[in-house]
Amino acid sequence: MSKTSTMETASYEALKLENQFCFPLYACARQVVRLYTPYLNELGITYTQYITLMVLWEKGDVPIKELTKALYLDTGTMTPLLRKMEQNGLITRTRSKEDERVVTISLTDKGWALREKAASIPAAVGSCIDLPQEDAQKLYQTLYQILNAL
Repeated sequence: MSKTSTMETASYEALKLENQFCFPLYACARQVVRLYTPYLNELGITYTQYITLMVLWEKGDVPIKELTKALYLDTGTMTPLLRKMEQNGLITRTRSKEDERVVTISLTDKGWALREKAASIPAAVGSCIDLPQEDAQKLYQTLYQILNAL
């Protein structure tokens, strides 16, 4: 085999799905979100709405900029998501009187009430994933190392 053919073969090897670092991350994320779906359907929310609520339950009133940073989402994704959550009565959006560019997101009573209903979801989903605690903790740390590196 010529040198060119060897180089071409190596570059084509890199295109195999099994050799992609991103694919198992993508596939696992989809499967894990799928595990959440029946629980979230009962609450009438999507996974992205759920993680948004989690930030708000933890931090209270949050400027959109802080929310997008916490969730690794852009404003183009957040704006329609927040609009839908507001229409469903889960949040309110308030412009700052000091700086109208700053919009703060607050939970309504309905949004706070979902916290009680959602409290059992993490354990329920966790019980569906057969992974030793030590391996799960290592994976968690590794995933955050990747996020922080990006």
